[in-house]
Amino acid sequence: MSMNSFGHLFRVTTWGESHGPALGATVDGCPPGVPVTEDMLQHWLDKRRPGQNKNTTQRNEPDAVKILSGVFEGQSTGTPIQLMIENTDQRSRDYGDISETFRPGHADITYWQKYGIRDYRGGGRSSARETAARVAAGGVAREAIKALAPNVEIRGYMTAMGALDIDRTRFDWDEIDQNPFWIPQSADVAQEWEDYLQKLRKEHNSVGAIVEVVARNLPAGLGAPVYGKLDTDLAAAMMSINAVKGVEIGEGMNSARLTGTDNADEIFMGDDGPEYGSNHSGGILGGISTGQDVVIRFAVKPTSSILSPRKSIRKDGTPIEVITKGRHDPCVGIRAVPVAEAMMACVVLDHMLLHRGQVGENRGKIG
Repeated sequence: MSMNSFGHLFRVTTWGESHGPALGATVDGCPPGVPVTEDMLQHWLDKRRPGQNKNTTQRNEPDAVKILSGVFEGQSTGTPIQLMIENTDQRSRDYGDISETFRPGHADITYWQKYGIRDYRGGGRSSARETAARVAAGGVAREAIKALAPNVEIRGYMTAMGALDIDRTRFDWDEIDQNPFWIPQSADVAQEWEDYLQKLRKEHNSVGAIVEVVARNLPAGLGAPVYGKLDTDLAAAMMSINAVKGVEIGEGMNSARLTGTDNADEIFMGDDGPEYGSNHSGGILGGISTGQDVVIRFAVKPTSSILSPRKSIRKDGTPIEVITKGRHDPCVGIRAVPVAEAMMACVVLDHMLLHRGQVGENRGKIG
């Protein structure tokens, strides 16, 4: 089993390596008649594209997506959609020195131990470059969601970077797309974040981050008990993103510090159905969406590719001091935001299709 696919009815298989000729995704299960064009998908890929500012890797890839199948006259046909993104700015020579060396914090050592072969050029399949394919697939999912539930909105943003946190009392949705960190704060706060990151970069260091993704206006009823939970699939999707080391939904880990009276979201009857006094559950109860915002966040570790020397070993077991060359993100969390949105879109669409296939419309009436 290759384990390069995810999803149930809406299923995505990604392929390709960081320094290969191309990478991409095969998207199976998209309903027919969904408007899909390369320009639509490119909009989302441009959010993730490297080399756009000094806060991300300077690898300059256009990330131009090509649709090879599954779309006719601007609409999905119901057959597999093949997406391809060519690599155009590889610098494989940057990695020649590590062909026999394991970089600390990277998957080099585990890939070698498991397979006995590894593509050392940029990490090959373990590189975050693979996530470009997910963003392209997520663009397809967004268009299908728009056709099924036009009011659904998926937004991601950073809530922390190293020692810095957003001020939730000054949360501003309109600011997210106005700064390179995708933070819901004013320009002066974004400048503080940039100064902090550039200081670390000059010190040949990197930093971790916390990313939060919200799906707004989701209908109640998505997900299934026990093994088909919406939060189970969301957690797996986010954990599959490179460098993610922790995932939480709603109150998450902090719920362990709350009492039952603090944590239970009280329910009231509103004009349009049930309403909740709070959202500690993150919009999911028993694995099924409540109709509230679905909120998930994850922690991204600091970039392991740094110019500061770290101790490691070679394949023959001899010790070595490693300085990782190449072009790398000083904070992976920045470009993880559009990836997280894409994974949310893919999972949400998958569960919409599963829900439609099992029950059609919600059967339990309230009020």
